Parts: sequence; structure tokens; C-alpha cells
Amino acid sequence: MVEYINAWVKKTMAVGEGSVVVASLISIAILCFLAFVAHVVARQLLLRLVKKLVSRTKFQWDDALLKHHFFDRLAQVAPGLILYITIPAALEFAPSAASFTTKLTLFYIVIIGVLVIDAFLNAAQEVYRTREVSKSFSITSFLQIVKVLSYALALILTFAIVLEKSPTGILAGLGAMSAVTMLVFKDAILGFVAGLQLSANRMVAAGDWIEVPSHGIDGDVTQVGLTTVKIKNFDNTISTLPTHALISSTFKNWRGMSESGGRRIKRAVKLDMTSVKFCDQAMLRRFSKIRFISDYLKAKKAEVAKHNKNSQVDTKSLVNGRRLTNLGTFRAYVEAYLKNHPQINQKLTFLVRQLPPSETGIAIEIYVFCKDKRWVPFEGIISDIFDHFLAVIPEFDLRVFQSPTGSDLRAGLSGKKTTT
Repeated sequence: MVEYINAWVKKTMAVGEGSVVVASLISIAILCFLAFVAHVVARQLLLRLVKKLVSRTKFQWDDALLKHHFFDRLAQVAPGLILYITIPAALEFAPSAASFTTKLTLFYIVIIGVLVIDAFLNAAQEVYRTREVSKSFSITSFLQIVKVLSYALALILTFAIVLEKSPTGILAGLGAMSAVTMLVFKDAILGFVAGLQLSANRMVAAGDWIEVPSHGIDGDVTQVGLTTVKIKNFDNTISTLPTHALISSTFKNWRGMSESGGRRIKRAVKLDMTSVKFCDQAMLRRFSKIRFISDYLKAKKAEVAKHNKNSQVDTKSLVNGRRLTNLGTFRAYVEAYLKNHPQINQKLTFLVRQLPPSETGIAIEIYVFCKDKRWVPFEGIISDIFDHFLAVIPEFDLRVFQSPTGSDLRAGLSGKKTTT
């Protein structure tokens, strides 16, 4: 091209030996103009056409690519390609200038190429998050490792362009520095391996509620990255945990509870053992008026009477034969009350049991599952249930066990003074 322009310059301008320089400058100006035209065509015409086509389709991919500027960055490659192809011919009179300009153009193309890959991966992640499978299998760590590899490859290509060496030779040199590389990228390598384990075994995913007692973490996972996992704690603080810490230490994932039919209630009421006694007729008549256990008492009294009659038990002594106790009746009431509670899942484990006696009394433990798994409603349901049980315990002539307090001691002292 320079030869044609040089011939034209010699015919039309009286520049003598400087005709080659003038022809080259004119060639550079023409190339810059062509690059500008390519930029305008790609950004203003083709990009507008692409946006119109994207707005008319129902696919998510093209919308995500447009949102993350994939097409914008791809259009920026056009000017670089025009310059890279035409610069050697335009600057053939100055090889050093042509080489330098070509390197700058290649450097520009490499940078734009990395940005294009980055935009594509961001779009892929956004589309993947709309899928149901993303809740149990995160690909963030995989995409991040691809980004790291693309950046590393771009860096290697940049060094190869500047040093005018083959990228394979630079890679061979990096192989010799593998020990240093392992040290520098230790966290990234550990995080990547841990991310593979977490994803492959479905151990944790965005949206899971996890507890990590060793790090004081209790909240919802917001992001599983290459080297870190972000958790929003229930006090609205954000914790950032190394990914490999979830592999090397113990943590609790509540996903199973969230996906099941209920959230576990495991709590006990401790009773004073000295308040446990056999039921007399007055107590049984009073208990028979309680709606939830009236049928239970009828059946139980008939069963006990039949057993004692068949065994010819002398019922004058309370020790002989079978008798109902206020503790057993209360346990039956707790079970009947929970079976009639609308928020208790009857299909999951349902257990009301008596724990071994201890120095803190005898405990009636409730092990059931609540249908509402949300934290605030769940706590409200538990509170309502145990408020009711604590209130009805005296109706069964039982007492809640409680360590003596200052008011108990003062009452005892005042009682002594009164007696004396």
C-alpha cells in the first residue's frame, strides 16, 4: 500500500526523498480512519442490530450476554484486528516502529479477549442461577478457576509478545518455578480442591443455613467462591470463611431440615420428683373433665381394674397392683395435646418420653417436628406449647423443678420466724 501511495505522492507533491515518509504517514492516517470506521460499524450499527434481536427473543442467554457487555467488548476487537493486519504494510519503511505498534495492537487484542471471556462467564453464571439445580450445586468456584486460567494465559501471551518468544517456552520456564507457583497460589489451589469436594458431595450451596461453631458462624450462605465462602449471619454481619476451612473443620448444614417436612422440637420440662404420686378418686374425677385425656382415662381405668381383678390384688394398699399416677397422666396429656396441635407434623418422629431422674428432678422430654420451619414462627410455636404445659402442670398436682432463689430463701426465713 505504501508503494502505491508513494508513487502517487511523487506525482502530485514535490517532496523528493521524503516521499516514503509522507506516504507512510498518509497510510497510517488511512489505517486509523479504517479502524475508526470499523469501530463505528461494530458499535453503532451491528451492536444496535444485536440489541434489537435480543429484545425480541425469549432466550435468557442473549439477555445475560447483553447485560454483562459481552457484545460491547466483542465489538471492540474489530479496530484491533484491522490495525494488526494492516500495520506491517503501512510501516514497512520503519521495521522497529512496525514491530512496536504490532505488539501494542496484540496487547490490546489480548486484553479485550480476556474481557470477552470474563463477560461470557458472568453471563453463564447468571443464567445458571435461574436453574433449580443451582441451589444444590454451585459452579462459582469452577467459573472462577476458568477466569484465573484465562488471566494467567493472557499474562503469558503478554510476556511472549514483549519478549518475542514462544508461549510454550515461557510455560516451560514457569514449570521450573513450580515450587514458587505452589506457594503463591496455595490458597487458590486449596480453595479449588475444597470447592470441588463441596460441589461434588453437595455439602454446601448458596442459600444453605450453616453453623461453624469453631469460627462463631451461624447464618445463610450467600456465595461459594474459589477461595472463600460468604455467610450472612443472623445478626446481619457478614463472615468470610476460607473454602478449605469447611473441609478441614466440622460444620452443620441445615439443608436437610429445610427440605424435610418439619423442624425438630427437642425440649424437656423438669418436674419435682417429690410431687409424683398415685391418683386418688378425686384426682381421677378431676382429670376426666380434661377434654384431651377423658377417653384415655376411661380406657386406662378399665384396663387397670381388669388387671387388678384378674390378679386378685388387695387394693387397700396403694403399693399393690397397678395404679395411675399424676406423672403418667400428665405425660398422656402432653402426647394428646401435641397430637391435636395443627402445627405438629404427625408423620415424622413423634415422641414424649421420661428421662432418667437426676439431681435436677425428673424430665418429660418432647421430641416432635414443627411444620413451620421459619425461625421466628418456629420459636413462637415452641413458646406457646411450653407456656401451656407450664401453666397446666399444677392441675396435675405436679411441681416444676427450680433451683432455690433469693425469694425462696426469704420465704423460708420468714416462715421460720413466724413459727418461732
